[in-house]
Amino acid sequence: MNETISALPTFRAIDVIRKKRDGIELTREEIEGLVNAYTRGDVPDYQVSAWLMAVVLRGMTRAETAALTDSMLRSGEVLDFSSLPTQKVDKHSTGGVGDKTSLVLAPLVATAGLAVPMISGRGLGHTGGTLDKLEAIPGFNVNLPVAEFRRVLDVCGCAMIGQTAEIAPADRKLYALRDVTGTVESPYLICASIMSKKLAEGIDALVLDVKTGSGAFMKNEKDAVFLAELMVETGERMGKKVVALITDMDQPLGKMIGNALEVIEVVEVLRGEGPEDLRELCLHLAGWMLHLGGVSKTVAEGTQLSSQLISSGKALEKFRHMIELQGGDARVVDDTTRLLQARQTCQIVSPKSGVISSMQCEHIGTACVILGGGRERKEDSVDPAVGIVLHKKVGERVEAREPLATVYYNSEARADRARRLIADSIQIADAAPVKRPLIHRVIQRSGEKR
Repeated sequence: MNETISALPTFRAIDVIRKKRDGIELTREEIEGLVNAYTRGDVPDYQVSAWLMAVVLRGMTRAETAALTDSMLRSGEVLDFSSLPTQKVDKHSTGGVGDKTSLVLAPLVATAGLAVPMISGRGLGHTGGTLDKLEAIPGFNVNLPVAEFRRVLDVCGCAMIGQTAEIAPADRKLYALRDVTGTVESPYLICASIMSKKLAEGIDALVLDVKTGSGAFMKNEKDAVFLAELMVETGERMGKKVVALITDMDQPLGKMIGNALEVIEVVEVLRGEGPEDLRELCLHLAGWMLHLGGVSKTVAEGTQLSSQLISSGKALEKFRHMIELQGGDARVVDDTTRLLQARQTCQIVSPKSGVISSMQCEHIGTACVILGGGRERKEDSVDPAVGIVLHKKVGERVEAREPLATVYYNSEARADRARRLIADSIQIADAAPVKRPLIHRVIQRSGEKR
């Protein structure tokens, strides 16, 4: 009898489901057991779905969140770049409209002497994806095997790829299940998903750009702050230096939305030009990356150094070098007309004079998706040439019949839908609104706010 009992498996998914359902804290071993069993295929989707819903309804403690992140991280390969003689630093954004900062930051921070191993994602919903923007550059390969990723990083100091099959496989399985079971929105599950992938890069420090506003997934600032604090503490529990910036996404970042168009704006910023809000955010994020990476004593010093590296042209040359090493046509740096261009354009004009009082940012992102610049369904292909260029931003004066935006399109039917949505998204009033800061607050050291 004793032999029979001792032969029984020590892990049962039903026990973990019941415990979480009843609001009892799970142990690290229980979370690890569930993640590993599901990754191997030993636990069915329906049991993990029940557990995920229990997490949504009951939440998780900080210790549980860290254990889940660590288990997902270690479900696959954790990259080891300890042979590189410098600190490894990355940045992650929770997603927004016109947010192309990663393409600026990777070469900029690498120029300062840090290594930036950036594993990025594709567009999700109304938000653009870094991989889709990179693939707008003819020939650019985001699917490098780990060995080649390491080589590019070693030679150039920065490399940008998509998630490989070896990195955090538990996250891929769990995310696909969350997507179809109404369990995406849990901040604990979002935290574990983001942090498991980022920490698998073998980084020493991470700067998080957590968006809030009408174009963000976290539209309420309180929710954005909670997620930011959760991710900072989770990273610290795992021995990493982490800081989170809560940044504004009540209007698109920069003026260009759409993959090839955003590459143009990246080149402009790396030339020392481009829109003020995009330049400001890139420099501030870079300042934090250089500070956490030990290149600068203060964030202000890191920001100043970043500005100098752009002015010198060195950051742009680093971008060119990375494009070459990843198989892309580096001539786009000098001639952006080599990027795919839409066949047709049309303008949206202001119906009256006044001041731009607000933009429904998510709708503008959705308009880009409708044009073909993103995916309405998982299997959709992306048209890199289409998009939107804004001529006015919130707080700026506009006259009647003056252009508000130009739409770049390849399908008249799609353009009609997008035009209506963009026009309805831009509100015009008599007086200027109160200006919102681009950076709302900074969260570091387990919730300390600045």
